[in-house]
Amino acid sequence: MASLAFLSRAMRTINIDLTPEEYHVPKLMRKAVARQIGGSLSNHDSLHVVRRTLDCRRRNIVYHTEIEIGAPVESLSHREPQTPSLPASAPHVIIVGAGPAGLFAALRAIQLGIKPVIVERGKPVEERKYDIAKLGREQIVNPNSNWCFGEGGAGTYSDGKLYTRSTKRGDVSAVLRTFVAHGADPDIMLDAHAHIGTDRLSGIIANMRHTIEEAGGEYHFNTRVSDLIVKDGRVCGVIDADGNHIEGKAVILATGHSARDIYHMFHRHGWLLEAKPFALGVRVEHPQQLINEIQYHGKGYSKYLPPAAYSLTTQVGNHGVFSFCMCPGGVIVPAATAEEQQVVNGMSNSHRNSPHANSGIAVTVGLNDVEGTDVFALLRFQQAVEQRMFAAGNDSISAPTQRLVDFLQRKPSSRLNKTGYMGQTVSAPLHELLPPFIVDSLIHGFKDFDCKMHGFITEEASLLAVESRTSSPVRIPRDKETLQHPQLQGLYPCGEGAGYAGGIVSSALDGIRCIEAFNLQR
Repeated sequence: MASLAFLSRAMRTINIDLTPEEYHVPKLMRKAVARQIGGSLSNHDSLHVVRRTLDCRRRNIVYHTEIEIGAPVESLSHREPQTPSLPASAPHVIIVGAGPAGLFAALRAIQLGIKPVIVERGKPVEERKYDIAKLGREQIVNPNSNWCFGEGGAGTYSDGKLYTRSTKRGDVSAVLRTFVAHGADPDIMLDAHAHIGTDRLSGIIANMRHTIEEAGGEYHFNTRVSDLIVKDGRVCGVIDADGNHIEGKAVILATGHSARDIYHMFHRHGWLLEAKPFALGVRVEHPQQLINEIQYHGKGYSKYLPPAAYSLTTQVGNHGVFSFCMCPGGVIVPAATAEEQQVVNGMSNSHRNSPHANSGIAVTVGLNDVEGTDVFALLRFQQAVEQRMFAAGNDSISAPTQRLVDFLQRKPSSRLNKTGYMGQTVSAPLHELLPPFIVDSLIHGFKDFDCKMHGFITEEASLLAVESRTSSPVRIPRDKETLQHPQLQGLYPCGEGAGYAGGIVSSALDGIRCIEAFNLQR
């Protein structure tokens, strides 16, 4: 395991701006540091990068870098301490869902002396990949094993982004250390916008499973929860689709943003749910070289620069328009979770070496934008758009596609660009298929983005639909102090599916919070 930190007799820290070449060439970095401190470095002085952020806003591209200078005494590994084995008497907690929220709840449970029993509707990550391959090859959706469902959740087959604004909700560095301890590149501890990559995430998720099982945790794969076991107002387990009962002291419900059957189960019992604003739009795809040239001010490719990314946002009337899950050097994937749906998402591997760049461009959607005000009004809107796109794709998961310039002119595309979609594409008039307020907001948004990134609007850009799983359109409420459902003691709604997270790290933090809340109350 590579070391990220050193204990030193005379450690000092400086903040320095380095050119990409200075950052990546050790000899040049040492010269730049010596120049800044006004002296020379001895052969015993090591340079350890603590934090780095690539800043492309100006023509002179720099890494804002925090560096520790000192003579190393011993290395300090980020590998977590040996996970303790659980005693036979450890209380059981049921964790529904093996995505980031569920996995990190399980890992923290073991540290607290609690046995996690993970119930996952999908397959282990090694088996899940075959259903995903079949989805792209034969366009057949397995409703329990796909890009969203299965061990690791939706985040496993994405870019593996580890950026979050949820720093007040927990220790982000502890989450990153756990990833490193299970096989992630130690560099994720340095980057302000770190990512792991799909090709590495699957192995990391499997390693987490091994840690949990070796400590005494338990997994139930291919087990879809159909109901909760409630005794005297307290949740003490789950019932699966085959009628089997799995009992424990409490249930952490971490099912992800696409488990719509869970919401309907709540509604059937009359348990509290809330409509939650979400966002819907398209995936926009450009040649990665074009994004490099825009972001790197015409410099294009450099071996010292990573594939360029972007983050864009604007306001159009009452609607926000923003880039979402931007994937440099990535591909677009079919992300439907049931029949008669068409959904797209982005993914990239650790090296981000695809010739395409893609990003979700989404428009905020609230109750004022849809028919009805009931708890499922936004969910119905989401479903209706997905079904419309399925029909536009010739009743398949072929992606309805339109060139960006044609969309802006509100005309069908007579020809399509080559895309990185892992499936088939079909020309479709997205300006007619998407809801009018979404179309209007996107058109204004794209024009504003082109002012911020001149060249963003180009004949080489394509739009693929529909990017609809940005977050859940339903929230499962919980008490702010105990994190339990207001009507159901022992039930801890958790992560993206419950409406309390939006990404890998924030979901992991929420899983940790929920198991710690249970531990305080048991």
